[in-house]
Amino acid sequence: MHTLSRMTGWLVLTFAFALPVGAQQTPAQKDLAKDQQQRTVNQPGNNSEVWRDVRSGQPNNTTVPGRETGVLVQAQARFPGQENMTTAGEAWRKFRNGPVTFYGGWLVILMCAIIGAIYYTRGPIKLHDKPTGRVIDRFSLAERWAHWVMGISFCVLSVSGLIILFGKHVLLPVLGYTLFAWLTALGKNLHNFVAPLFIVSLLVFIVMYLKDNLPEKGDATWLANGWKFFYGVHLSSGRFNAGEKVWFWVGVVVLCLIVSVSGLILLFPNFDQLRSTMQQASVVHAIAAILVIGFAIGHIYMGTIGVEGAYGNMRDGVTDETWAKEHHDMWYDDVKSGGAGVTTAAKSGAAPQTLH
Repeated sequence: MHTLSRMTGWLVLTFAFALPVGAQQTPAQKDLAKDQQQRTVNQPGNNSEVWRDVRSGQPNNTTVPGRETGVLVQAQARFPGQENMTTAGEAWRKFRNGPVTFYGGWLVILMCAIIGAIYYTRGPIKLHDKPTGRVIDRFSLAERWAHWVMGISFCVLSVSGLIILFGKHVLLPVLGYTLFAWLTALGKNLHNFVAPLFIVSLLVFIVMYLKDNLPEKGDATWLANGWKFFYGVHLSSGRFNAGEKVWFWVGVVVLCLIVSVSGLILLFPNFDQLRSTMQQASVVHAIAAILVIGFAIGHIYMGTIGVEGAYGNMRDGVTDETWAKEHHDMWYDDVKSGGAGVTTAAKSGAAPQTLH
């Protein structure tokens, strides 16, 4: 009796659902349904037609509004360097975890190796003459704030981004799944919430430092002989030398703006971007970020232990006359002739002071 009752119930349910659906089906849908029913008999478990339709990338019916909400699986695509077509998501995954990670990782390692080799073979670039004790205003308080806010947020984003990109290859085998999961989650949240601060400070930084990074006479000569700088050869320059200007225009303006725009696309997916747009932005973001990190490694080295006195300039806002003459003599001459940043001799046992 129980068996008969269950069979009767299934039949009732089948007719209850089949009749209204069948009434709405077109002849083509009926033929497709018959083919699928026959396939389940002849080839049990063969859902190739269903998945072929899913993989076509064509939208189907859905009650959720939005772009691509009716697409379950993206259509086939191929990223640069890939021979075979596959779903766009899989193509993106292979490209990100393949060339981007491989060559990007080696670029970061190579930059660190070059900087290490320069430091251990040449050491820091020191002053030829002794400091005079007289100092010149070099960076205003606003300029230093703009630099440090952008710089510190950049470092946070760089470290967290490197963890996200390379962590599973480098840190996961060492830390294990639990600790690595906590570290990655922390890095992801820092990346998401520090990014807006970086973008705002970046725009402020560009506006503040733009006028002093415009091309001027002598920049080409400095670039042609820039390698001599590491051997202590004096090269004339204005407030910023040509190497610093290249960092500003290529690293800060071009690459950081690319990172910012692509990052915003990834940070706010609720703006209804297509999946392909997000995937492309992810690749552009990773490549630009790796390049600017490579640039930044050199900049940070030169601004800290690579050049004697450079870090103190940005920390305190003033520089000794000797440092100014040996590294930025054209700027030093302009300051002296224009009367800006008036200098005074430091008192014995006291820190150098400036008169404003």
